[in-house]
Amino acid sequence: MANKRTKPGSPERAEVAEKVIKAMDSGMSCFKACQQAGVPMPTFMLWVGQDAELADRYAQARENFVERIAQEVMELSDVDVGETPDGRKDWAAVQKHKLQVDTRKWLLSKLAPKKYGEKLEISGDDKSPLVHRIELIAKSE
Repeated sequence: MANKRTKPGSPERAEVAEKVIKAMDSGMSCFKACQQAGVPMPTFMLWVGQDAELADRYAQARENFVERIAQEVMELSDVDVGETPDGRKDWAAVQKHKLQVDTRKWLLSKLAPKKYGEKLEISGDDKSPLVHRIELIAKSE
């Protein structure tokens, strides 16, 4: 059901795609940016798959979004949560900040696993490298 707005190369499609990219560049997720621009996210992603220039712009906007989340992690980690009115540490605020940081760290590990994911590397050293060995054990009758 292609209409004037969704035809490849149409000015209307370019205008909607531009709104999505600009919203993403301002820090909005692709899902929210699509909602704001009035286009379903699957439709926008179809457009990205059909247009190399839009795909490049989307990739850059997504990378900027990931870096913005990383910056938020740093900012949240550095915030002094303050005290309650009676002068004690506000532990509820501390827990809220911890949850915000942990959520963003998890999201970063999924959106950019090579850069922000946890890497587990198991290796030996030059003198005693790890060796994989598969042995066949014969049944004795």
